[in-house]
Amino acid sequence: MIASRGIVKSFQIADRTLEVLHGVDIEVARGELVALMGASGAGKSTLIQILGLLDQPTSGKVILDGVDAWSLPAKERAALRNRSIGFVFQFYHLLPELSALENVLLPAMIGNGYAAYRSSKRAFEDRARSTLVQFGLENRLKHRPAQLSGGERQRVAIARALFLDPKIVIADEPTGNLDSATGERVLELLLTEQRNRGLSLLLVTHDERLAARCQRVVRMEDGRVV
Repeated sequence: MIASRGIVKSFQIADRTLEVLHGVDIEVARGELVALMGASGAGKSTLIQILGLLDQPTSGKVILDGVDAWSLPAKERAALRNRSIGFVFQFYHLLPELSALENVLLPAMIGNGYAAYRSSKRAFEDRARSTLVQFGLENRLKHRPAQLSGGERQRVAIARALFLDPKIVIADEPTGNLDSATGERVLELLLTEQRNRGLSLLLVTHDERLAARCQRVVRMEDGRVV
């Protein structure tokens, strides 16, 4: 489904080269639930930025559904990312000026272009509203992020990540900013959606208990898979 092949990432800082990833190979099969673990500084965040087609590797490949993603022109790569990958972040990354409903609609707004989005706006809105109701947010549709609790924000973020039915979701510490009870509810929601939709889910976590619920654990250390 998604795989990296020999991913190397380095940064130039003044006259010094900082090597962050050293030939990383990782694969997540269709429908597989994989935990990515490692200490801070191990290279997890850099790796998922590359896997998610947000940051270009120095060398190596990301194969997404059989396509060498980083060899594509920028516009095609952005379209592939929009339709195939959903993101859930620790700090939500919701746009503060938009309502919960509008935040969920963002992938459709971006991926379809203005004219196509306008022509199907009613259908998109009905679908987004239905998802938020399913996630227990029927009374929060018009609320902006600042008016929502942390758990509500993360449920909106999950709804946004799933809105275009991506093939893979990359979740970076999705419960790390929540108290334990709220985090458990959010995690159950995410894992239920993963099972029901047959999603590939790469879950970055420091929590061994959470990792134990995954089908497989990949550990990183000093920019390498160990």
